[in-house]
Amino acid sequence: MQKWIILACATCLTVTVDQVSKAWVRANLAPYESVAPIPALLPLFRLTRSSNTGAAFGLLPMAGDIFLIIALCIIVGMLWYFRQVSPRERLIPFAIGLVIGGALGNVADRIQFGHVIDFIHYQIPHLISNVSNLADHAIVSGVMLVIVANGWREYREKRRLRNTGAAESAK
Repeated sequence: MQKWIILACATCLTVTVDQVSKAWVRANLAPYESVAPIPALLPLFRLTRSSNTGAAFGLLPMAGDIFLIIALCIIVGMLWYFRQVSPRERLIPFAIGLVIGGALGNVADRIQFGHVIDFIHYQIPHLISNVSNLADHAIVSGVMLVIVANGWREYREKRRLRNTGAAESAK
């Protein structure tokens, strides 16, 4: 039961923070307007209001409806996977909550506006310029945490098996 509470809290918190940040951007920045909240980080970081009809980080801009369906499928898939997560896990429910919350935040934008609102603008001059949002970052962070948590669990399990094997052979 506790894993479901962690999942629900992480999901709700992610959706809330994402939607509040996007509402602030809509209220305070005109489309394509840019501001530097931390002038010392220019030109690497700024806030730039933009819209994205494609996937995370502006990929495939003409496939918006397909990504709405894919996002919903990912949510269902994550919930299906989540049923198998051990009740003792804490990090994986949080991580999956980030992924589901991020997907729901972007789904809400697509349904409301027909596009996702992006505003986190990273730029490395002459190399990359990308505008994304907190939902995108939550999805990427959640996936990375799931990978790390699963890798750590496998490492611990192999170490445990190696140690019990060594203890048994010592008998």
